[in-house]
Amino acid sequence: MRTWTRSWLSRVRISQVVILLLLAVPLVYAADDGFSTTTNGAESQDDFNHDRNAFSAPDTNDTGLGPVYNARACIDCHQNPVTGAGSQVTEMRVGRFDGTTFTDRPGGSLINDRAINSNIQEFVTDPDNVRTLRLSLSVLGDGYIEAIPDAAILAVRDAQDPAIRGKAIQIPVFEDPGRTRVGRFGWKDQHASLLSFAADAYRNEIGITNPLFPTENTSNGASVAIYDKVDDPEDKAIAGAAFGKDIQSFTNFMRATQVPSAVAPTAANGGQVFLDTGCGTCHQPSFVTAPAGTVLSAGAQPYSVPAVLAGVTIYPYSDFLLHKLGIGDGIKLGDQDGVRPEDQELTRTRTRTPPLWGLRARPRLMHDGTSLTLEDAIQRHGGEASTAVYNFNHLSNSDRAKLLSFLASL
Repeated sequence: MRTWTRSWLSRVRISQVVILLLLAVPLVYAADDGFSTTTNGAESQDDFNHDRNAFSAPDTNDTGLGPVYNARACIDCHQNPVTGAGSQVTEMRVGRFDGTTFTDRPGGSLINDRAINSNIQEFVTDPDNVRTLRLSLSVLGDGYIEAIPDAAILAVRDAQDPAIRGKAIQIPVFEDPGRTRVGRFGWKDQHASLLSFAADAYRNEIGITNPLFPTENTSNGASVAIYDKVDDPEDKAIAGAAFGKDIQSFTNFMRATQVPSAVAPTAANGGQVFLDTGCGTCHQPSFVTAPAGTVLSAGAQPYSVPAVLAGVTIYPYSDFLLHKLGIGDGIKLGDQDGVRPEDQELTRTRTRTPPLWGLRARPRLMHDGTSLTLEDAIQRHGGEASTAVYNFNHLSNSDRAKLLSFLASL
């Protein structure tokens, strides 16, 4: 008995040593996760590095930060796992709904979480009975999305069954007055160009005014002028950047980012299950970008599709349309010139189909970031996605595992 005990104890000690050695050695993962830090060719690597640094540089009170704001730099909300990707950061939106009519709260739906002075800190108030968070999205590959022809998005819409057909809205290209394009950026499709998006976010999220958005946000509808020590617009127009030096750098950076994923459904295990369940109806697998030279904006800062972004097949897994899933955040797109009132109204109960490329790096899902697993997110889909969810719930265990594995690979 003593001999058996000694032998058993020896094996236990050896096992303990092995475990301690394993714990002492850090796990080694593959070095390349597919998220690139190099240019797609739309600008040189040196220019890309410069513009990425501008995207990452924090603003201060001396450069015009705030006076109300959410972040000090673009990278604060877009950096997992590389600059430009998404994050866990959310913004806060509120409004007022009486059962019939939605009304913006004073100062608009955005509630800034931070301020340079406590006297102008914004808060949600009791009358703001519509409240939601919105998760920060990745901007990787957005140059390709910008280059998708309107006609391609509308063709996907027209091919969808009327019962689940998404809505497309025409959005002004702010840098080219009079021009509109199909909205494709943001949870409400509120922007159609990356320069417009950059200008809007710089003013709304960081508080830096620019020639496209030259007026400071308010604090709960009240002026913050006495706290604003930098003349507006704070991001000045200079030669080569008619609408602001920084927003031009942000835009150039986004247009030059590589796609976070290029997985075709037919090339991946589980991709066919994804299509068979109906998920691909809204999460449209692929688009082809417009031909080189296609004019996307003209005027003071013209932009045409460069050759490197032209005629490229991309796999974003989105139709870029607004859908009603029964979990719309309840916030209507704010009034803005160039958007039809009926289009603004339909945004209240709808959200844009988010692209799934880069999904493998997102620990929080859906528009509010409160779904924490892929299955959680799937089960929250309702309304126009009800049939797809029904199909998912009736998959065999094997096919369900294949589908979830496919999503986790994107």
